[in-house]
This record gives sequence, C-alpha cells and structure tokens, in this order.
Amino acid sequence: MSQNDLQQGNGPLPRQIPYIITNEACERFSFYGMRNILTPFLISTLLLFLPQPDRVSEAKHIFHTFVIGVYFFPLLGGFLADRYFGKYNTVFWFSLIYCAGHACLAIFEDNLNGFYLGLFLIAFGSGGIKPLVASFVGDQFDQTNKKRAKVVFDAFYWSINFGSFFASLLMPIFLRDLGPAVAFGIPGILMFIATLVFWMGRRKYVHVPPAAPNPDSFTRVAKTALVSHAAGQGRPGLNMALVGVIGALGSLAMTPKWGFVISACTALVLLLAFGGWGTSMQLERARGKHSDEAVDGVRAVLRIFIVFALVTPFWSLFDQKASTWIVQANDMVHPTYEILGYSFSFVPAQMQALNPLLVMLLIPFNNFALFPLLRLIGIEPTALRRMGAGIFISALSWLVIGTIQVVMDGGTPVSMAWQILPYALLTLGEVLVSATGLEFAYSQAPASMKGTIMSLWYLAVTVGNLWVLILNSSVKNEAVSAYIASTGFSVMAFQMYFFAIFAALAAAVFAWYAIRYRMVDNYRAESEPNACYSPNQPVAQKA
Repeated sequence: MSQNDLQQGNGPLPRQIPYIITNEACERFSFYGMRNILTPFLISTLLLFLPQPDRVSEAKHIFHTFVIGVYFFPLLGGFLADRYFGKYNTVFWFSLIYCAGHACLAIFEDNLNGFYLGLFLIAFGSGGIKPLVASFVGDQFDQTNKKRAKVVFDAFYWSINFGSFFASLLMPIFLRDLGPAVAFGIPGILMFIATLVFWMGRRKYVHVPPAAPNPDSFTRVAKTALVSHAAGQGRPGLNMALVGVIGALGSLAMTPKWGFVISACTALVLLLAFGGWGTSMQLERARGKHSDEAVDGVRAVLRIFIVFALVTPFWSLFDQKASTWIVQANDMVHPTYEILGYSFSFVPAQMQALNPLLVMLLIPFNNFALFPLLRLIGIEPTALRRMGAGIFISALSWLVIGTIQVVMDGGTPVSMAWQILPYALLTLGEVLVSATGLEFAYSQAPASMKGTIMSLWYLAVTVGNLWVLILNSSVKNEAVSAYIASTGFSVMAFQMYFFAIFAALAAAVFAWYAIRYRMVDNYRAESEPNACYSPNQPVAQKA
C-alpha cells in the first residue's frame, strides 16, 4: 500500500470489520426469524384460549407492542453508550440480554408470562444495540481508509437484507414442521453466535470513549429557551409546553382504560409535540446563553421533527405486513408449485421474504434506472419528493390489499400470490422513505444534533405502531363496530382502507410542507481538518 493511497483514504480495510459484519448478519437473522413467525405462533398456539376474533386482535396488539419496545429502547442504549459505557460494552451486554430473551421464547412456548418476558428481553436487548452497531462500524475508520467505508456500509446493509430474506423464508417452515421450541430456538442460536463473534474481535476494535456532557445539547438549549424571560413579554412557549405536560398526565390517567402502552406512548407524543412547539416559539431567547450553531441546530431539528411526524403513518402501514397481512394470507388459497418434480407451497409468513428480496432489487433499479430516467424528463428526485412519493405508494399498497380483502369477504377464493403486488408497492415505498429519510435528516442537521436526529427517527417508528394499537383498540368499541357494520365492509377491510386514506392524507400534507421547506446543507466539507468517515453516517436499516 503506497503512501499516496493512505493520504487519499484508500488504505486497507480494518481487519476487525468481518467480525462486525458477521455479527450483524447473524443478529438480523435471529431478529427477523423470531419476528416473522411471532404473529402466526400467537394465533395458532399461544392464544388458543381466546375466541378466534379476539385471538387475532390480541396477536396484533402483542406484535405491535413488541415493535414499539424495539424502537423505544434505542434511546436508552444510545444514552448509556455515549455517556457511560462506550459502544462495545453496551452492545455486548445488551446482546446477552437479547440471547436470554430468545431462550425464554424457546423454553416458554406454552407459558404466557414466560413468553412475554422473552419478548420484553428481546425488545430491550435488540433496541439497546440498534443505534450502535452501524456507528461502531464508522468508529473503525480513520483518515487513511475512510474511502473504504462505503464498501463496508454497503456490505452491512446487504447483510441486513440477506439475513432477513433467509429468516423470512426458512423460519415459518421450521415453525410448521418442527414446532415452536425449535423455530424460536434457532434464532436464539444465531444470536448467541452473533454475540460470540462480536466478543472474539474485542481486542481488534477501535474503542471511542464516551463523550462528556454537551452544554449545548438539544435538551439544554430547549430548556433554556423555555424558561428564559424576555423584557415586556410573557412565556407563551412555556405555557404551550405545560399544555403538553397536562395532556400527558391526562393520558397516563387513562391507563386503566387504554392500557399502559397506549397511555404512555400517547403521553410521550404529547410531550414531544407541545414541547417542540413551545420551544420553537421562544428559541431565540437561547441565543447568547448558547452558541448560535447550537440554537440554529435545535431549529433544524424541530423542522425535521415535523417531517418525521408526517412519516409515522408510513410505519403504521409498513409494520403491519408482519401482522395484518399474515392474518389475511391465512384465509387465502395457498397455491402449490412444482419444480424438478418437487411440489411445494408457501406458508403465509413466508410472503415476508419478498420484502428484503425486493429491497435488494429496487435499490439498484432506482439508482441506475428510475432516478436517471426522471432526471432525463426534467424531474429531479429530491429527498423530499422521494419520501412523499414513498408514503403515497404505500397508501396505494393498502388500497390494493383492502380491495383483495373485499373480494375475499364476498366469498371469492383468492390466491396468496395476489399479495405480491401490494408487497412490491409497499417495498418500493420503504425504499423511497426509509432509505432516504435518515440521509435527508443528516443533511439538514449540524453534527452536534445528529444523535438527536437518530433518536427521533426511531421514535417515528414507535409512534407509527402506536397508531395501529389505537385503531386496533377502537374497533372493539360498540359504537365504532356499529359504524363499521353500517358501511358494509368487514372490520379488516375497513381498517385496510382506513390506513390507506390515513397515509394518503399524510402524503398530501407532506407534499404541502415539502414545498415550503427551505433546504440547507450540513454535510461535512471535504477539506475539513481532521475529518474522517463519520461514525454517525446514516445507514438505511430495515424496521
């Protein structure tokens, strides 16, 4: 390797990278392996004591509560890594908790409380490491090999989809043929291997120590803005934030009726929404007490916060492919195929394998065919245009899936193969929203606020699943049920059309906001002193 290569950033790949990539592939297999068989297992085995209609509703409630936990606990993992233990220690210890959760699922296949404990431990463990592994990859690069990082992050992203594809394809078969103990045990073994491989590379990793508390952090600037006085003026922003606090307390008071998860998540949404609104009203009062860069950074985050809020309906739609769509597929005709004299048929949960397969096809298709074609006809596929289109296309996927349900409700047998079209539309929406959204946010926020952006991105997924829980609970209300019956649709078809309209309206509001959004550029300058590949570089990750 020449000195010129090192100066240009084309040095050799860090020798510790294979440990992290292998860890990620095994961990993603373990996560999607258990996640993609969770709904069918709950309906067919664990919840058999419930009547069939209640069983389906409860299975969806459990699944989306689990996903909420997976995307809420990254806040804790990121905080502990950044302030106290560093990325390696946090990932390793949370991975052990993760393994314990898998063990509970395999052992307590017929024990409700034991199985729920396992789900909690997996949500806690996987959520804790979720924001850290990608940034830990970035920590391994320096000035001498920074240009090799893109290759590694491409491999990192493909390992996610590679693990997801084979997990989605194989685990439903293991659940059907070998039973839940084996089906949940295999992902546990893969997670143990992931943890072991990660531990084996411990002496080779670059360990970035935890950072000292930032006096100009998002929360400190926001607090200063809210409590500061201005001569001759009141504090309308603080009053607005207090409205959010009162609303949050009211939401928590509804816990006996709504349940803890819905009440707590609604309280969090109210605190963030009204707190952010109040902060924007008084933000200029923080100038002089904090740097201009910090104040401008908070304003940038608040603008991005609105973008993420409008993306939450997309996550409502996307994550239901592993719950509502599986429930629909259970009632469809399962076609039999014959290849080389062997007959086989797909089980409903296997349809989810289409998603990672299509992701691996659509990303290069978009980059090398669709986007260049749009530019040729004079349409620049900007980040906001891609995201808005992605939300709308996801709405179309639910319009299709709802129409399929109406046909089924009319008594016409429908092949499970008809789900391929809505899966293709939903995956195209995912590529346009998920693979674009985080990159867009990073370009708009200064370096000091990028950690906050990652936290808000994960919270958007949590809130998206909250909308599912709220609607799922609402249809149990007698008045709501009576209204649905009056429309002539089944409950499932009504919910599908509702989510299609919900996302379409969000896409319309998103388009309106995008027109008024003023773009900035906060990417690091190429000539910036001591610049290296950022450990906070966004990496598109599957939900």
